[in-house]
Amino acid sequence: MVWEQHPMTDRWRRLLASVFEMLDTVDLAGLSTMQINDLVERFIREDCAARPASKGQYGYEYVLNCSINEVVCHGVPSDHVIVRDGDIINLDITLEKNGFIADSSKTYLVGNVSPQGRRIARVAQDAMWAGIRAVRPGAHLGDVGYAIEKHAKKNNCTVVREYCGHGIGREMHEDPQVLNHGRPGRGLLLREGMTFTIEPMVNLGRAATVTRDDGWTVVTCDGKLSAQFEHTVAVTADGVEVLTLRQGETVRV
Repeated sequence: MVWEQHPMTDRWRRLLASVFEMLDTVDLAGLSTMQINDLVERFIREDCAARPASKGQYGYEYVLNCSINEVVCHGVPSDHVIVRDGDIINLDITLEKNGFIADSSKTYLVGNVSPQGRRIARVAQDAMWAGIRAVRPGAHLGDVGYAIEKHAKKNNCTVVREYCGHGIGREMHEDPQVLNHGRPGRGLLLREGMTFTIEPMVNLGRAATVTRDDGWTVVTCDGKLSAQFEHTVAVTADGVEVLTLRQGETVRV
């Protein structure tokens, strides 16, 4: 989980951000989730000259997860699932370049989204930034999780506990687990050079989830909306750097 400096660092950290910047220009309504998967794969391979790191890992056949509405995470691309006006859809994407892996996700609001959909997306995004703001040398992972859950609870939402962030570097999932709940001053002590993801999954209703029969797709037990945002971050000498920050995205630290 230590971010090793190398000549490709500046370019590497921009690559995954560029995938989302490309998606920001795409009208997702009417596309199948498989079409989105294929679009992202072409962009990663051809435009980024990189490898989609999720494809083939743990037997997964696709380059991204696409989680719509009540789907919390790990939504599987399909020719038969069409993105509709009013949907919220989280796209969780990874890539590997020169041995280093980056991981990020964003929840897109498609067309005329309900007030509840807009609210859960906003709360999830702000919860992510609350966690990021807690990152600095000398802080603890419990501080990060506490900040995330505190923000969700303040907005009458819940955080999913079964899934969390993780260390990342030359491997996709490294120690430590970065929980979306915690106690201040508890957990791993953060130090300069550590890299990990912060990726709260926030539900409009209960926190409980269930996995569908495909063995991948995780949904809310009560059928209510869920949203997620994720960045890969590095602990710096005086705070935190968001490695997957997208162009025009406001840093909230």
